[in-house]
Amino acid sequence: QVQLVESGGGLVQAGGSLRLSCAASGSISSINAMGWYRQAPGKQRELVAAITSGGSTNYAESVKGRFTISRDNAKNTVYLQMDSLKPEDTAVYYCNADLAPLPPVPPFDYWGQGTQVTVSS
Repeated sequence: QVQLVESGGGLVQAGGSLRLSCAASGSISSINAMGWYRQAPGKQRELVAAITSGGSTNYAESVKGRFTISRDNAKNTVYLQMDSLKPEDTAVYYCNADLAPLPPVPPFDYWGQGTQVTVSS
C-alpha cells in the first residue's frame, strides 16, 4: 500500500524558516510530478509548488523567491524549504504525488495526511 508521509511542520516566528519533507513508500512503479498544497481555515486548498520528475518547478506567485521545492528521486522524497515566512503562510500543508503503484497501473493522485505550519507575527 502506497503512503505519503509528511514531516517538518511546526510553529515559527515571522521571518523564520521551516523545511517540509514528504516520503512516498510502498510498492511504487513510478512517480511523475510531486508537489505541495496548502489550505488555510475557511479557504480552498491551493497549489504552493510542484516539481516534475525531471526537476522542472513552478510556484504560486505568493511564495516565489521565498520557497524552494526539490526532490530526491532515489528516495521518492520531495522537500519544501520555506524561508522568510509570513503569518499568511499559516495553513495545513499537504504533499501530493502523481504516482503509479505496482503492479503497473496508470498513475493517479496520492495525498499525505497534512502537516500544520503556523507563523506567528
